[in-house]
Amino acid sequence: MDTAVLKPVPRPGIMDIAAYVPGKEHAPGVARVFKLSSNETPLGASPSAIDAFRQSAGHLEIYPDGQANQLRAAIAETHGLNPANLMCGNGSDELLGLLCHVYLGQGDEAIITEHGFLVYKIQIMGAGATPITVKEKEARVDVDAILAAVTPKTKMVFIANPGNPTGTYVPAAEVRRLHAGLPKNVILVLDAAYAEYVHEHDYEAGIELVSSSQNVVMTRTFSKAYGLAALRVGWMYGPADILDALNRIRGPFNMNAPAIAAGSAAMRDQAFIAKAVAHNDEWLAKLTKAFEEMGLTVTPSVTNFVLIHFPDVDGKRAPDADEFLTSRGYILRAVKGYGFPNALRMTVGSEEANLGVIAAMREFLGKA
Repeated sequence: MDTAVLKPVPRPGIMDIAAYVPGKEHAPGVARVFKLSSNETPLGASPSAIDAFRQSAGHLEIYPDGQANQLRAAIAETHGLNPANLMCGNGSDELLGLLCHVYLGQGDEAIITEHGFLVYKIQIMGAGATPITVKEKEARVDVDAILAAVTPKTKMVFIANPGNPTGTYVPAAEVRRLHAGLPKNVILVLDAAYAEYVHEHDYEAGIELVSSSQNVVMTRTFSKAYGLAALRVGWMYGPADILDALNRIRGPFNMNAPAIAAGSAAMRDQAFIAKAVAHNDEWLAKLTKAFEEMGLTVTPSVTNFVLIHFPDVDGKRAPDADEFLTSRGYILRAVKGYGFPNALRMTVGSEEANLGVIAAMREFLGKA
């Protein structure tokens, strides 16, 4: 008699996936903590978004609008888009996952870049496909390297633009060159989570390219500039055929009502977003200058964070800095998993947090 214990077994490949590890939040033994590890806005959410959230709380017994029509209308009006080409989700992460599960399968490949968002690889592998990682050039996406990696098995290409954790961006002309070099059956995914912060004249989030193509989608989030990370609100702009396919497996009520209400109000309060961006503009420049004056290298950023590189000197490397800063209540993001073992990513925080990190970093480097 077979006495072996049977139990459920995940399908092949699932246990090979490294689970996503978010930035740490706590500094044991420290009375006051400044969390600068998750690229959250220090200004919080728009007051109108908070009010909309509270009002929605009075009707929690009612199912949310399964099409998120209110939110799609607000996005469409703000960006001049057709609501029919918009899909909203439980963060852009859900939308990225839907893309993978609809368009990828066993034997397929999807291209990601060396320092790209870790969720891409997780979702690709979760769909049973193979992630193909290409090198970047000095923390910048290399279009030629991507095109060289395309094979008949390639079904999708992911580009974070701007990149995370690098903070660099791909100029619009390069994105268009990439698209022109891809087979028509390959989907180009433009993840523009930080687009609100970018001012460069040669940058496009992806709206123009999606509007003129059948194989490009753009994803965006309310978790950064809009300050709604707790509600998980994301959106996608894409061709009707792709959205039709995704809607066939999307959960019927994939967004909750408070998130829809708050997101709609936040999108319509562009004056608040302008304040958030202005604060970021000021402190992104100040932080970069301060760290460079200390002798540290900072990757040029167009986002709401900076990637700080440390000297390869005993006691002064990134893990040492991380431990020192954490002991003083400043939590930055270790990015070894992104290919930067000797760097830390710092979110642009409040004035108090930013000045505190600058002072603590000077002390750590012996330049106080």
